Amino acid sequence: MPDSPTAFIAACLQMRSTTDPAANRETALAGIRQAAEAGAVYVQTPEMTSLVVRDRKELFARVSDQAHDPLIASARELAREKRITVHLGSLPLRESDRIANRAILIDAQGEIAATYDKIHLFDVDLPSGESWRESATYTGGHQAVTAALALGNATGTLGLTICYDLRFPYLYRALAEVGADILTAPACFTRQTGEAHWQVLQRARAIENGCFVISAAQGGLHQDGRQTYGHSIIVDPWGRVLAEADAEPGLIYATVDLSLVEKVRAQIPSLRHTRLFSLPGTGDDNVVPLQPHGTEA
Repeated sequence: MPDSPTAFIAACLQMRSTTDPAANRETALAGIRQAAEAGAVYVQTPEMTSLVVRDRKELFARVSDQAHDPLIASARELAREKRITVHLGSLPLRESDRIANRAILIDAQGEIAATYDKIHLFDVDLPSGESWRESATYTGGHQAVTAALALGNATGTLGLTICYDLRFPYLYRALAEVGADILTAPACFTRQTGEAHWQVLQRARAIENGCFVISAAQGGLHQDGRQTYGHSIIVDPWGRVLAEADAEPGLIYATVDLSLVEKVRAQIPSLRHTRLFSLPGTGDDNVVPLQPHGTEA
């Protein structure tokens, strides 16, 4: 454990989740426990930690609602036992006739500190022939979420996002504007898009906002036939990669010193330089509603 009151050890658990929720639960809990025993006080798992399956009927047959999800219950017990923050990157959770793609943030007392439903849904046709229509099954979120938490001796404010959100920089700027110093984007990125864009997007979100970025990922060939990129990553506010995985399941660790956020933002104070502007030909009614820190509304 770092002695600094601004530093803590973070871990990302990279997984290759299967179509068996019980097996995935055991894998996740074992990884979280291993990370805690290695000194991590914040452990993040990937998007779709509990289940990766293409078939819609099979998905609905295997998911629970939030109140009855066994991984959430077990993760809360483990967080309480180890006195760590557990960030379940996302789980598919039943919401009536739809599924929520939901992050669950659990504090060191085992309480659910925040939840976040993925806002941007992945509806694309890739050159490889892969086609994805998340909106056919999942309900998109509408609320950006931050959470201030004790992380060992430090206190950090996390901004919660999931996977495809990473391509929408205004979301991350908004989270930073309201105080996030750690941005998170747990993912199930396809191999094709990950090879091209994953690391550069992670580093860009860190650099643009002077934040740490922590993103656990799925990696490898899954039972349902998809291939995910892996490369779970921890990036500092200057854009330096502190830790990165390959495509195999496992853990990565890094020391996150939040004092670096203030130092970087003092060097490049872009958050304080946000300006209101309008778009050509639209008139004054379409001014973008971003307000710099330290100014009157």
